[in-house]
Formats: sequence, C-alpha cells, structure tokens
Amino acid sequence: MIPWATAWQHALYAEGGFYRDASGPAGHFTTSCHGALGVVFASAIGRLAEREGLATIVDVGSGRGELLGFLAASPVAADVRLLGVDVVAPQGLPQPVEWRRSDGGSDIPDLHDLGTALVIANEWLDVVPCLVAEADASGRVREVLVDGAGRESLGSAVSAGDRAWASRWWPARRGVDRWVRGERIEIGRSRDEAYARLLAACAPGSLVVAIDYGHLRADRPAGGTLTGYRAGHQVSPVPDATCDLTAHVAMDALGADRLITQRDALGELGLVGERASYEQARSDPRGYLAALERNSAISALRGPGLGDFWWAISRVP
Repeated sequence: MIPWATAWQHALYAEGGFYRDASGPAGHFTTSCHGALGVVFASAIGRLAEREGLATIVDVGSGRGELLGFLAASPVAADVRLLGVDVVAPQGLPQPVEWRRSDGGSDIPDLHDLGTALVIANEWLDVVPCLVAEADASGRVREVLVDGAGRESLGSAVSAGDRAWASRWWPARRGVDRWVRGERIEIGRSRDEAYARLLAACAPGSLVVAIDYGHLRADRPAGGTLTGYRAGHQVSPVPDATCDLTAHVAMDALGADRLITQRDALGELGLVGERASYEQARSDPRGYLAALERNSAISALRGPGLGDFWWAISRVP
C-alpha cells in the first residue's frame, strides 16, 4: 500500500492515467466550461478580462480546451490572446488558441513571457492530490494508505508540518479537544503550494482566479470529501485510472486576496438572467429560444451546486 496522494497522482496523470484518456474529462463529468454552460461562462470570463484591461487569458487545467474554444468564438474576447495548459494537447482547437503542456497535478509551466494575463484555473485544485489522513483511536492523525483496488489502511503519523496545517485549518470538531477516531482530514498544503506556485509563474499585474468546490474552516466535513467520477456517475474512489479522483478544496487556506462564490462573482459581471418576452417569441422565435437557453445556463451557473463554487482571486504583486 502507498499514500493516497501518490496513488492519486499516478492514477490521474501517469502514462495511461485517467486524464490522458481519449474521451477527456468531458466524457465523465460536466463543468462550467462544457456545452451551453460553457458559452455563457466564457462570456463571463471575457467580461472579467475586459473589465481588468487584460488582453491575454490563460486556462490552467483546461481539459480539451472547451472554454478556450468558446472564448475564441465570443465577441467579448475578440483580439484576446488565448492559451491552455494541461497534460494533453487536444486536436482541432481554433487557430488562435495556443497550448503549453504540463505534467498534471501542481505542475505549472512558466507564464511570465505572456505579460499580464487573466489566469483561470477552473476545477484544477480539486485534482491536485493532497495528503489524506485519519484520526486513530487515540486521536493521532495518521496518513491513509491505499492499494490499487481502493482498500485502505492507516500508516504512520503525519509530519509536524502537516499536523500544524491540520491544527490551524482543519481543527477538531467544535466542543472536542482532539480529533475523533475515524475523522478524515484532507491536508491541503499541496493545494496551498500549487496556488502559490501558479502566482509565482505569472507576470506581475496578472489576475489569478482559482474556481472550485470547497469549504471553509468553520465547516470542514468530518468524513472528508475524496470521491470518484466515472461516465457521469459518482463512484467510490479507486486509484486505478478508470475514474476521476477529486476532493474539495480548503479555500480559505490558499491565502487569496479575495474569496467570493461563483453566484456572486457572475452577478458582479452582469450575468443575472432576463425573462425572454412573449413578444420576442412571436417576432423572433430563434432569438427567443436562444434567450431561454442562455437564461437556463445562467441559472445553472449561479444556482445550487455550481453557484456555490468559490472563486479565489489574487493579483500577482
């Protein structure tokens, strides 16, 4: 058996790993960047770049480039330089879209040569493997080990640094002076370091936005959040390269300049939805149907689930 973080990294990013599969992430789950949602989400990202006066948009953890494709087709992002970063360079991207390969997880290529940019990392940090730990009968925090079939056992106690992170960011449940036997702790130091590494890879003045499902210190889940996704269904996490492996992010530990929900962020960018008029249905039925589709996408992006995602926003000093 090996540490979960090691098995996780290998299962997702090694040769033959889940993210190298020909179907890509979209073959297993939907994000804000896919389908009708992606069209609207791209318009929001374009508006953000326009508002901030940034003429380059970088998509980190960009899957097969879906968001970049929508941005290339959006008038909001006209004349904007577009670049994707991920483990597989997809075929058929629009000509303006550039690509830089990463090795997956927390690996980030240097982006300083792009100048100031809007850097979006949508659902990236949740697939940066983190140390999975569990409290034993004495309340000691021990690393969780796993085999290729998903069977687990407890290893040795976590390091002093990981213990300190847990004490600060994932404290024992209120009213209890130590962790309770079986309580899971997803120690997010690797995510904090990945976010810091992303900022360090960007030119001064760049705006970095990591968007993910996560939680805050006051509401950490006692059972942890590590899970798998395969072919549109949530499944048990097994590090065998057949499913996505993901865990929610301790967003407040990242040290971002600002945390805001996606619901509020899209509202600030003017994506609030408007009722399509019946008059338009008679005079412009295609436009009416397009308006209905857009409003439905806005509702999904701002509603329960996606709307609860956190945006961790930082300006590179």
